[in-house]
Amino acid sequence: MMTVQQFLNNLALPWLDVLALVWFALSWVFYVWYTDSHVTEQHTLSHMTGKYIRDWMARMVERDNRMLDVNIVRNLSRSSQFFASTTMLILGALVALMGYTEKAAGVLAELPFAQQVSERVWEIKILLLVLIFVYAFFKFSWSIRQFGLCSIMVGATRKPPQDAEEYAAHIDRLAVIIVFANGNFNNGLRAYYFGVAALSWFMHPVLFMMVTFSVVCVLYQREFRSRTLQTMIGG
Repeated sequence: MMTVQQFLNNLALPWLDVLALVWFALSWVFYVWYTDSHVTEQHTLSHMTGKYIRDWMARMVERDNRMLDVNIVRNLSRSSQFFASTTMLILGALVALMGYTEKAAGVLAELPFAQQVSERVWEIKILLLVLIFVYAFFKFSWSIRQFGLCSIMVGATRKPPQDAEEYAAHIDRLAVIIVFANGNFNNGLRAYYFGVAALSWFMHPVLFMMVTFSVVCVLYQREFRSRTLQTMIGG
């Protein structure tokens, strides 16, 4: 049975790079878990957005003409479509870069403080970026699908009843699907942020860990401490 040491030897990854990679993975997983779970009583952008989405759906069922709501869903879907197509272009560039690892490593080696690594390590670093953006593509594409399903459900909504309670279950279903779609879009965007951190690995693993920590701090500030969040709470 292959040991951890043998596995690392086959990868040809130095221990510092392994440590940086583990730090990166744990930081991403912990941040997503902490932000999206209910372990904190703090308001977040995601939670406030969910509340406004339900208010929007409650107003939607009161309208006879719902073209406004369909256009809002369409605009939300366009954002996911833009990032999904952009992600495909990035993936194409990364796959093409796999064939020029020697030249790319030579160019980077001329930069100050850049770590000298083998072509195998370079390929692993590029593969990490490929995996990140493949993950982002699946998140964005699923978000597009969910927004499309929401448009169908908006179109299937009946005329406003006299008793608004009759619409409570339908409002909840619509709100949940849009929250799911928005959550997948948000996770796709997070992948872009962590992709920026992964780029720093090409320079040095210590820089990789520092940039990863900085990305988590930026995401935390925007999710928990931003002026946008305070404005939404105040609204």
